[in-house]
Amino acid sequence: MIMEYKNIVLPNYEHSILNTITSILKYYHVETNHKSSEKIDQLLYKREYKNVILLILDGLGEHILNKISSEGYLNQNKIDCVTSVYPSTTTAALTTYYSGRPPYETGWIAWSQYFKEYGRAIDMFSHNESYMREPLKKPLMDVFKTIVNYETVFDKIEKASSDVKAYEIEPEYAERRAKRAIKANNIDELIMNINDLCLMPSKKFIFAYSDNPDGLLHDFGTTSEEVETFVKETEKKIEKMVKDFDEDTILIISADHGHKDIEKAYKLLDYPEIQECLIMPASLESRILAFWVKEDMKEIFVQRFNKAFGKEFWLMTKETFLDKYHFLGYGNKHKKIDDFIGNYIALSVGGSSIQLGTFLTEGKPIKKSTHCGLTKEEMEVPVIVITK
Repeated sequence: MIMEYKNIVLPNYEHSILNTITSILKYYHVETNHKSSEKIDQLLYKREYKNVILLILDGLGEHILNKISSEGYLNQNKIDCVTSVYPSTTTAALTTYYSGRPPYETGWIAWSQYFKEYGRAIDMFSHNESYMREPLKKPLMDVFKTIVNYETVFDKIEKASSDVKAYEIEPEYAERRAKRAIKANNIDELIMNINDLCLMPSKKFIFAYSDNPDGLLHDFGTTSEEVETFVKETEKKIEKMVKDFDEDTILIISADHGHKDIEKAYKLLDYPEIQECLIMPASLESRILAFWVKEDMKEIFVQRFNKAFGKEFWLMTKETFLDKYHFLGYGNKHKKIDDFIGNYIALSVGGSSIQLGTFLTEGKPIKKSTHCGLTKEEMEVPVIVITK
């Protein structure tokens, strides 16, 4: 079936964002079973750095950067183009950066995941119930502390290299994962905090995260003036910031995923013939859907889904998804993976989305542009390294 789909990119866990963070972990003597990036390794081991900075610009895929600033400062310092993990979405990709592990090991897959412990689909970052978008009221168990918890790269680095302090710089709303966390709600605050930290005498790993251009891409699309302005202005600000760096600072810039403009949007609730086949509502995201299909309706489900969406979504069994193509990566399988992904998975291979939902409430609004699919626009991200 894969040969029928053009312009798709499969995750390459030997040449992905996982290898970027693995290089940083290895530099700080953290034991890991994952492969590092040889290109980043070569630059990291040139000297002993006081400051190692990883700056993630959410959504700044390879093709967006090339379209907006093909010969700009960032591309002048680009050393590689790698794949995201899969799904190509913030939940899976940022957690890969935060943990140094692929989704297969963390269980962090997509925006909304079904927890049988609650009988609810939960938004992974906000911890809200997915359909009503409300916080859970005093759950008897916190699944995020007991089931999908993980050791962060911040803790790993400080344990393995006791002379290093690990910092994160994130928007105010973001959950704190490091002991040393600093708020930055825009690119100017983020750069100001990076500069301040670099002036401090101790050795540091600094993880800095900007939620743009992703937010602008969702609202305005990949070809919008708003996105172009942000990327070009941010590029200038980064170039100015680097001029003040000493030789003991290295800046690695990348993204979690790219973006794809949405051409067609469907609602799963508009397809009762598909709903009839399901035990429970589909989950994950609008460009990767997990289905729990009735045992005696599997064949008819495949026929009905492919008739409706076969040109736009690649439908496969859980076994094909996990064991043939290893979409979530390799390693020690998280105990919740089978719960989270049902028995069939549909992956977007073009510009379409399928809105998840129930009849409890209106589904989430359709974005101008989004991610989570297999197109090269979503899957490929640049790796930029700047030193003096």
